[in-house]
Amino acid sequence: MQTRKPFIIMALALALALVLPGECKAQRLAVKTNALSWAALAPDLGLEIVTGERTSLSLSVSGTNMPFGLPYQLFVIRPEYRFWFNGRPLTREYVGISAFGTRYALTLPAGTGRANVFKGDGIAAGVSGGYVFNLSKRWNFELSGGTGILFFRQKQFFSTDNYEQYFVEEVSKPNTIGYKLFPVNLSATFIYIIK
Repeated sequence: MQTRKPFIIMALALALALVLPGECKAQRLAVKTNALSWAALAPDLGLEIVTGERTSLSLSVSGTNMPFGLPYQLFVIRPEYRFWFNGRPLTREYVGISAFGTRYALTLPAGTGRANVFKGDGIAAGVSGGYVFNLSKRWNFELSGGTGILFFRQKQFFSTDNYEQYFVEEVSKPNTIGYKLFPVNLSATFIYIIK
């Protein structure tokens, strides 16, 4: 699983935000991390850039590759456009249009009575909302959630099937395609305001 590209994109976005011309406003750029992603063993890093008096743009990346030897791989990139109700971005309540793209591989314990290997990718879009608490001049804490539609395509099979050995031509093709109502955002995020 290749995870370098998203981090390169994040670095370029940060560099672009720092060199953008114009008046330097308070709370224009923030770095953040979602504690719930860390708890799910998928470390998270994000940026939020103020784009107007009531708007901001957020981009987060998280991922993991077999943490502690667990049969679990995940990569997620999540952009979000936010509207702030109080007229000051990065504080108090907001609503947003959220999306994410993901690639995953997961093996569940045998004996679950259904396919226990899932490998695929998905894309989702929906609405979200949250509240940001000001802890100090530079530190904030955010609670947020949202829901939307996830479109996915995946290979699913039993680990005892030797699927990848016997279906060589089909290994790269998904055998399940569908959509679900899915959380597009669920976070308890620590935010550090850079400028």
